[in-house]
Amino acid sequence: MSQLRMMPYGLLLLAVSFSVACAPEGGPPQTAGNAIWFTGALLIVGDGGPPIESSAFLVEGDRFTWVGRQGEREPPDGSVHVDLTGKTVIPGLIDAHNHIGLTNVKDGTNSTGNYTRENLIDHLQRFAYHGVAASMSLGLEFDEELAFRMRDEVIPNAARFLTSGRGIAATPMAGPTSEYRLGIPRGAMTEAEGRAAVQELHANGVNLVKIWVDDRGGRVPKLQPNVYRAIIDEAHENGMRVAAHLGTTSALADAKDLLRAGVDGFAHTVRDRGIDDEYMALVRQYPEVWTIPNLPGSPVTAADLPWLSATLPPAEIERLRDQLERLPEGIERLGDQIETIEAAGNPQFRLQCRNLARNQEAGMVIGMGTDSGTSVAWTVHTELRDMVSCGLSPMQAIVAATRTSAEILGLDRLGMVAPEKSADFVVLDANPLNDITNTRLISRVYLRGEEVDREALRAGFMDGVK
Repeated sequence: MSQLRMMPYGLLLLAVSFSVACAPEGGPPQTAGNAIWFTGALLIVGDGGPPIESSAFLVEGDRFTWVGRQGEREPPDGSVHVDLTGKTVIPGLIDAHNHIGLTNVKDGTNSTGNYTRENLIDHLQRFAYHGVAASMSLGLEFDEELAFRMRDEVIPNAARFLTSGRGIAATPMAGPTSEYRLGIPRGAMTEAEGRAAVQELHANGVNLVKIWVDDRGGRVPKLQPNVYRAIIDEAHENGMRVAAHLGTTSALADAKDLLRAGVDGFAHTVRDRGIDDEYMALVRQYPEVWTIPNLPGSPVTAADLPWLSATLPPAEIERLRDQLERLPEGIERLGDQIETIEAAGNPQFRLQCRNLARNQEAGMVIGMGTDSGTSVAWTVHTELRDMVSCGLSPMQAIVAATRTSAEILGLDRLGMVAPEKSADFVVLDANPLNDITNTRLISRVYLRGEEVDREALRAGFMDGVK
């Protein structure tokens, strides 16, 4: 069996040329195809290095062509100048693990009937509104054919849609527990079935295979070690990688065996018990293995409600307000108050915080993903907040959500503000290195060199909402 872990490789992204046009009154400028000279912002490049004070960068078409400081060069003749003095710029965020399409945000329903092109676009536009450049739907595609058709499609004002297709569990009913998601995964009770499932995914251009190693507390069959070894071997033979979902029982033991079996990454951290020294040694032995923590969602705060009210229906805001009212009195923001998060109904938060810290101590690659299927897009910002609550610095959390997540997904043109990278970036009204919750204070979003029309998106999100 091959023990080779496949390193991320670039996806072919579409290069699209646009003619120069004037923006309609009140809309963002139609900039693709122009040379645009941005100056004045504090620039967080995404590589973990010190931010660039009084930065300047040039966008031509859909890419960055120069990045540096003001005064280091003159803007090209005829370029459009955008002054970002007082703002902070970060790369477009990347949600490396979510499950979109099955929730209708406007009416709050969750069903397979919601999995339509229209609803997928609504979700991708919500991601764009919140500063997300790319979104990986990991393993739960009710209509796989539709997902493959939309994969990497360039949709105006929308994040890139990435998909791993339908993942692999012991049986189609042994993956997720939600009733409207049952029956979606491919089943594999034997090595031959596991290899056949990988071959089918490979034939459809999938490069990241999702597997569920979880018996849901003894209620369903678990993907067996010989089967997931066959899956990992077959994937590596075909230039693919494998991400494992761990359960909440026997997760530590499963994680150790998956590391020995050659898994490329984990869609969750260990959730059943504290990470031990044997696990730490295995992580150090395989330093290229990554994790996307997906911390248990912590509740919103009073400061969140005005921000969320711009895009969520009143019924959802009332649900969140009810959740907030159940918190202990006097709590206005959570920050690192882990006890408060646990009191709000997430007793695993402290455990997963400790395990995230130990993964980082062992040198594990850490990305960012929300595992969100019902709360769409805005949870990238609460996930960043929670990662910092668990001990990551704001810079480490931003790198996890940009460069590292891009590397995990093989997106070689995303994740940093650097020459030849796709011009996907977020303009913030405040510095997230001072307070990670400032990532939600979005002034503008640019995807592929064009400013996202957030005002039009916001109107569309609320259209018809009662």
